[in-house]
Amino acid sequence: MLEKIIQLDKELLVFLNSLGSPTFDGLWLIITKQVYWTPIFLFVFYLLQKKLGWKNFGFYILFTAFLILLCDQTANLFKNHFHRLRPCNDEEIKGIIRIVKSSPSFSFFSGHATNSMATAVFGFMILKRYYKHAYLLFLFPLIFAYSRIYLGLHFPVDILTGYTFGAIFGFIFYKIYKKYILKD
Repeated sequence: MLEKIIQLDKELLVFLNSLGSPTFDGLWLIITKQVYWTPIFLFVFYLLQKKLGWKNFGFYILFTAFLILLCDQTANLFKNHFHRLRPCNDEEIKGIIRIVKSSPSFSFFSGHATNSMATAVFGFMILKRYYKHAYLLFLFPLIFAYSRIYLGLHFPVDILTGYTFGAIFGFIFYKIYKKYILKD
């Protein structure tokens, strides 16, 4: 059963990765770096600070830092336990996929997907009561994590697992934040 899932995962990666073209490689290399998302992060921070006030916003930043730390360490723990090769290093498929970027580290599961989903869920849960279109925050993890498939760095299961862990962690942090900071 696990072999079948891994094979389907590889086939889906080959399909999704093959949708790319050299014309767009530069764009996806920009998308995959968090620093280029700074204007969007600052805008979200502005919206949060405006509704939460400086004190609660300060706690939000602190919670987010711990959330990212937890997500990173959990992803690294899994990567170092499972040792799944990244697509760009997988001998079975590396000759048939487009490798735009490579990395020597392991693949399962994606820290990018985990962090982006965790922060999106955490932010969304706070902002949804104030802004009708807060759901747009979920565009960030979708685009950000897809960049990892496009570049040949992660399999779809790596992304989906990262999304799952991120959503769970983001929701738990929101519940703690709501109980102890917002006191709702």
